[in-house]
Amino acid sequence: MEKQLSSLLVLHGALGSAKQMQPFINHLPDNLKTYTMDFTGHGGLALPNQLSIELFAKEVSHFLDVNNINLINIFGYSMGGYVALKLALTDKRIKSIYTLGTKFNWTPESAKHETGMLNPDKIELKVPAFAQALKARHFPTDWRLLMNKTSEMMLALGEQPALTLEHLRAIAIPVIIGIGDQDTMVSIEESQWAANHLPNGSVKIFKGFKHPIEQLDNKKLAEAIAQFIHSNS
Repeated sequence: MEKQLSSLLVLHGALGSAKQMQPFINHLPDNLKTYTMDFTGHGGLALPNQLSIELFAKEVSHFLDVNNINLINIFGYSMGGYVALKLALTDKRIKSIYTLGTKFNWTPESAKHETGMLNPDKIELKVPAFAQALKARHFPTDWRLLMNKTSEMMLALGEQPALTLEHLRAIAIPVIIGIGDQDTMVSIEESQWAANHLPNGSVKIFKGFKHPIEQLDNKKLAEAIAQFIHSNS
């Protein structure tokens, strides 16, 4: 009988959704029990007055409570990885974390750069197909409002990052910080910086990977994560 792997929770990124992660999930092994969820304001869920990493971390903790999960591995794409690491500071149910394309270099300058690309009017004008995809992904929530509140959250992170060097040093569980060598939103340098300060962390560079989840080699990513989980089971 094939050995049962531990469970895995898959967390989407900013402006993403659980449904968006399904093509990746389809490549995970059948013997890996997989969960996913939408953060508030995403995937059609009601949008709160304010978004924050702390809020999302509480939602993950609540998800574990509701589903009676006592031990879980987490794969967090982009912002989802940041949320997972934030939760690991306080929730002992997290066994290991694998991130991909997670930004750690949050400063006023980097936040301004990131939010400069989150202009709903410009997106509707210049990238109408992306605007339509966001509209469908988050309906009935207004994707424009979600984007504006995401920008506000990023600007707040620029002023006060949710993860500091001291926070990273306090996360003792196994962590892999994944980064694509063609990612133009997150640098290899900041990924290596984060991995260097995690007591049990390392960096994994994926050749040919860009940032958008739709442009990744899902099979290659799934195999890497499954191997990581198996090695820590």
